[in-house]
Amino acid sequence: MIDVALRDVPVVYEYVGQTESSQQVEIRARVNGFLEKRVYQEGTLVHQGDVLFVMDRKPFQAALDAAQAEYAQQKARLDTAQANLNRVRPLAAKNALSQKDLDDSIGQQQAAAAALEQARANVTSASLNLGYTTITSPVTGLSSFAKKQDGSYIDATNSLLTYVAKLDPMWINFSLSENEILDLRTQTSNGSLKLPPVGKLEAVVVLADGSTYPQRGHIAFTDASLSSDTGTYLIRAEMPNPNGALRPGQFVRIKLLGAERASAVAVPQDAVQQGPRGAYVWTVDKDGKAQQRSVETGQWNGNDWVIQSGLHAGDRVIVSNTLRLMPGASVKANLVAAAPASGAADPGAAQTGVGASGAASTSASSASASTSTSAEASTGASQRNGNANATTSPQVEGNRTALYFATGSASLDAQSATALADVARRLASAPGARVVISGYTDSSGSYAANERLAHARANTVRSALIVAGVPDARIDMRKPARVVASDPPDKSRRVDVTFPASAGG
Repeated sequence: MIDVALRDVPVVYEYVGQTESSQQVEIRARVNGFLEKRVYQEGTLVHQGDVLFVMDRKPFQAALDAAQAEYAQQKARLDTAQANLNRVRPLAAKNALSQKDLDDSIGQQQAAAAALEQARANVTSASLNLGYTTITSPVTGLSSFAKKQDGSYIDATNSLLTYVAKLDPMWINFSLSENEILDLRTQTSNGSLKLPPVGKLEAVVVLADGSTYPQRGHIAFTDASLSSDTGTYLIRAEMPNPNGALRPGQFVRIKLLGAERASAVAVPQDAVQQGPRGAYVWTVDKDGKAQQRSVETGQWNGNDWVIQSGLHAGDRVIVSNTLRLMPGASVKANLVAAAPASGAADPGAAQTGVGASGAASTSASSASASTSTSAEASTGASQRNGNANATTSPQVEGNRTALYFATGSASLDAQSATALADVARRLASAPGARVVISGYTDSSGSYAANERLAHARANTVRSALIVAGVPDARIDMRKPARVVASDPPDKSRRVDVTFPASAGG
């Protein structure tokens, strides 16, 4: 059993999102004419300035030549008018010519100068149009297919040629309903939930195959208004994508990290049972008798379940061997090694049950214990020895720690939790070290179900290390390996935590 204590626990919010290019540019023709050639290869990565299309240049080159000739003609007229004005001005000053002759000369010179400026503008316009026949990419990104083929006539009605989507960074769009937003505001205002500033919320992406994208992002945008079409608020995360692993349009799961449930009650998932009236747990009263108590469950936090109501600080909760319990049955507690408290911030605190807030429960209140009724005390050991679901003790061999789960279960036992506490302390003493988590899938039964279970077990180990204070950046996840006929039968229940030799572990 455990003594319930209040502590801050991390909260992970998970939503379904869709990737979107942070800059998707329409590549359009700026002039009318015939498309001469597509230069780029469709679907490839193009860089800023790369030539994508070339239009027929000959009509635009001819227009530029005509504009340049007009400019030269206007330049000659201006030179003539200027020379004439230079002759008339001194003669008019000596009254050899009338003031009208001087005014006419000045007017002709100014008209010629204006005509020259017009001709210069025509040359600039013709030069721009000629340059527009070479169509380049304005950004570095992934190109789409060509919407127009070589030889097509392009005008204002069909000027769209293709798209280029910028891949780094990538946007992840997801939505929150109005009720979810109001609930978050209520919890934040009453102090039950601690939320960092929006830009400080970390975003982790889980891909369709269950693997975690290695880069982490942050929330970059929240829409100020509610969508009248969907009744939701649009939220956008910005995710680094230097290698282009994420592509626009993918459906992913996005997890937001950084929030904390303040002064929460959390118990191991195995302690929570389901009955006709909903969830309940077994507690021990002051007389050592088992009592059933209804609870309202909240979110999962690693291997723990946050209890929203029904339990209070100081209550004693039975965490295992609950199948034969009855209200009023005498309970005998068998203390075992303490498991790391969910949300632990300090790896060294895993032994004493430090919560996310750092408040240590150094007394026996944080110790886990298995319980048995007096009716099963004499037979429990023999039953466990013959139980196919019994787990094997963790095995430490050099840089590898092998953890074993019960058949069909993804929950850690106390011995495995203690072994992970040792791993966390080892990582804390070696700042440059990393660990690799890898599981195994049974070769019998449904491969998809076995693979999901292996992923769940590996994620349980990862979550336990994170709540023990190990940064997620120091944990590498590997795809589960297949178990073959020559492997030991227990290998399908195993998850390995390995210090790579190159990491200095």
